[in-house]
Amino acid sequence: MSYIQKNQKVFEKIMKAIAAEFGSYCEVVLHDLTLPYDHTIVAIENGHVTNRKIGDSGTNIGLEVLRGSIVENDRYNYVNKTQDGKLLRSTSVYFKDKKNKTIGSLCINFDITGLIQAENTIKEYANSSSPDEVEEFFTGNIDDLLDKMLQETIRRIGKSVHDMTKEDKLQAIKYLDNKGIFLVKKSMDTVSDFFGISKFTLYNYLDEVRKQ
Repeated sequence: MSYIQKNQKVFEKIMKAIAAEFGSYCEVVLHDLTLPYDHTIVAIENGHVTNRKIGDSGTNIGLEVLRGSIVENDRYNYVNKTQDGKLLRSTSVYFKDKKNKTIGSLCINFDITGLIQAENTIKEYANSSSPDEVEEFFTGNIDDLLDKMLQETIRRIGKSVHDMTKEDKLQAIKYLDNKGIFLVKKSMDTVSDFFGISKFTLYNYLDEVRKQ
């Protein structure tokens, strides 16, 4: 049994207190990052905020933390959007074991969409980075998360996969690697199919970008 599971009742009490204090617009999520990334959510309050439930996957930010791409793991008061366009102010705190390995996280996502309509309030309340600076994808399952990350490579490269050169694909794969996508077991098949290359070629591309 993991540390998160052993102490889950304690975490759940804290989560209920936070949700009760801030109301139905405040989602509180507990991730056990020792589990397969497809199913890291072990407890959640007000899951309607991001349309997630127990047994759903983590976000791309969690993958980046596990990959080591984010040095300062904990993030406070950052702004992002859900799939259906809700604007959230979020805080994510990560837990580590004695070996400094990330084992879990507690995340708070507050829906501030309504506050946008109150201009004076939002100026005072949302004094933080813009949504463009943090790209966190809230999805219900790992397949949707992988698809979001892959589609992001098209936006960044500025070309369809069909028009990408080898250098473009190397750049895209380097981005995905830094984002931790290859920590997901099924990702090799998904990524190679997306770029129209064999798994052997993908492994070679990965070796190449990791040597850069």
